[in-house]
Amino acid sequence: MGVVAKINNFRRSLMRNLTKNIGKARSQEDIILVDKKDIKRILICRPNGRLGNLLLITPLVQEVTEIFPNCKVDLFVKGTLSPIIFENYENIDKIIDLPKRPFKSLLKYMNVWISIKRQNYDIAINVDQNSSSGRLAVQFSNAKYKFYGDSNEETQLVKNDYEHIAKYPVYNFRYYLTKLRVPKSNKIIPPLDLKLSSSEIAEGKKILNDLFHNDKRTICIFTFATGEKCLSEEWWENFYAQLKEEYKNYNILEILPVENVSQIAFKTPSFYSKDIREIGSVIANADLFIGADSGIMHLASAVQTPTIGLFSVSNIKKYEPYDNSSIAVDVKTYTQKDYLRTINSILNNGKLNSYSKAI
Repeated sequence: MGVVAKINNFRRSLMRNLTKNIGKARSQEDIILVDKKDIKRILICRPNGRLGNLLLITPLVQEVTEIFPNCKVDLFVKGTLSPIIFENYENIDKIIDLPKRPFKSLLKYMNVWISIKRQNYDIAINVDQNSSSGRLAVQFSNAKYKFYGDSNEETQLVKNDYEHIAKYPVYNFRYYLTKLRVPKSNKIIPPLDLKLSSSEIAEGKKILNDLFHNDKRTICIFTFATGEKCLSEEWWENFYAQLKEEYKNYNILEILPVENVSQIAFKTPSFYSKDIREIGSVIANADLFIGADSGIMHLASAVQTPTIGLFSVSNIKKYEPYDNSSIAVDVKTYTQKDYLRTINSILNNGKLNSYSKAI
């Protein structure tokens, strides 16, 4: 581990220890009845700039706006991806973004915190209870009701999917609503959703048509991932050979990462773009996406394309793709027959989502 990584780990550990008790004393209190019509502005705090982590808060944003349809939502995040991801979320008002390198942008860093303090909020929500910056933002905000993201043991016991990073913030928020005496939803947790427009979907379809010039169905693969999550070239070479042999009547398209690299040496047609929504629009027109745990895997989930997540080191229960026939598999235990059985099951089931129905 490098010096910078060690410093960052120490900083995160220190901040978690300093902030872990923020809001704990108040969290046990019951709060008087709240009229939903009085909730007009909400702050959601997830100061993280990674594509996957931002997509993973879309279920909570959907939950909040369904319960409080007339409210405006501000997002406290990091980096510049959020305006792109939440482009078609009508209730999103302000996106307050922390600079990725605060010590190089001290003035902007200070102005972010000042803007949070100046705005009056009815509710401030921290998404991840382990986020020290998120807890601080809720504490610092001028909000009437403050939810620090703390987990609820009762919910953990009865919900077998509570561990999922996109779901437990919704479950926690639902529990918090009981303390506000606001009726909570009992629906299934919303899916990740990029909310692509019909014109974006049509453009993605055109890109696929220009690449293949046929009417075959398409399987997308993403052979890259960061660090230990990235499967070897040998693994991908063998998997691609098997895929090509078994699915001759399908187009196989490789979605390339921003690094523009391929674990199969560019042996199949590929698509490269730095535009997240354009990448999503292409994947949305595919019948299946296969890739390791990554931001692009969560992007595939967010455009409701059936997804097979390839897991080797990540916590499956925490990060697995869900909804629309999606599944996570452990590459250390899956056999060739297992892959074929899973792929066939998804492809035979067909892609039935809001995007395919809209075209």
